[in-house]
Amino acid sequence: MWLIVRPHPAIDRPRRGQSPRGQAMTEFALILPVFVLVLFSIIVFGLYVFYNQQLANAAREAARYAAIHSSTAQCPTVSWLDPIDTIKPSSYFRCDAPQTGWPRMVGAGRSSIWGVSPGLVEITACWSGFVDPTGNFDALPNPPNTFVDCRIGGIEPHKNLASMPCPPPAPMLSVQAPPGADGDDKASSTAFANGIHYQTTVTVYACFQWNPPLAGFIVIPSQVTMRAVVTEAMQRQQ
Repeated sequence: MWLIVRPHPAIDRPRRGQSPRGQAMTEFALILPVFVLVLFSIIVFGLYVFYNQQLANAAREAARYAAIHSSTAQCPTVSWLDPIDTIKPSSYFRCDAPQTGWPRMVGAGRSSIWGVSPGLVEITACWSGFVDPTGNFDALPNPPNTFVDCRIGGIEPHKNLASMPCPPPAPMLSVQAPPGADGDDKASSTAFANGIHYQTTVTVYACFQWNPPLAGFIVIPSQVTMRAVVTEAMQRQQ
């Protein structure tokens, strides 16, 4: 003879607070915001790294273009300073000039950008070189002449990149007559003259204002200023 014991209905029925489904929903509601925050933070950080790389490529390509189009090129990319008369090539003319925004140099930099609207990327440049004790630029690379780094809007971009504004600041031009090295540029685009290799360099600063997706969401800023700076040595044209 078997004795069958049935539990009381009140005992057999699980309480509402002990429902597995309700517990799962509560855990999901608690975890979802954290998961979404982490997920989108990873996505935005990945985009930030990608756009930084694109901007660095743009600055590198622009600097490379300016470096290989020195004062003896058929269409040189020039600084605000022309070569001094004793080293100015007879064929020299201001082809790709700052007054017109360096269309060729800027175009070379922007052409390397992918995933960013090229028109949003600002590009500017300055030239460094030897200056003699009296402040004359395009000096020979010998003592007592010293190498002086150029500036952009009065700021040395390599030393103060984080403080560089975007769009770039207006250039500080020479107030001397004829122009000298008292402005942003410390050299012309001279790389070689009269059998002498000049240690001129060109520095390119590139930047753009990035509006991240989901800007303003938790820790994502509404706008990020991205910057890159690259320096190249000027090269002699054959």
